[in-house]
Amino acid sequence: MKHKSGFNTLNMKSGRRKAVKRSMVTSVFKYERIKTTKARALEVRRMAEKMITRAKTDSVHNRRIIAAYINDEAVLAKLFTEIAPRYATRNGGYTRILKLGRRGNDAAEVVFLELVDRKVKEKKVKKDKAAKEEEAKAPAKEA
Repeated sequence: MKHKSGFNTLNMKSGRRKAVKRSMVTSVFKYERIKTTKARALEVRRMAEKMITRAKTDSVHNRRIIAAYINDEAVLAKLFTEIAPRYATRNGGYTRILKLGRRGNDAAEVVFLELVDRKVKEKKVKKDKAAKEEEAKAPAKEA
């Protein structure tokens, strides 16, 4: 019997599966949130959590091991300088999976895979026309 055989093959050959997982884990660290299927998210989460744990101790050895999976040097630097120090006191659970529902064409379960304490960019609030007109009419302050 094949109970819990170790990993999900994702219905791909090993070379393609490794490439997909590498690109997705790079995207998780680059954008701190990705939208994907549940099966892929569970596999990528395993890699990402192990990489963050290893990146907590910044050494040449750890950088080389992680660089074997992440080819983008900017993302590698971000992992070691920004992301890993953020989780210095946390003992695991660096990612979360948020369910979004099912995809229309094939009914695959779609989820967000994101870092727990990710930085959220604030959206610029558009001013309404009345506020813009008031600012234009008000005399400019001189310093």
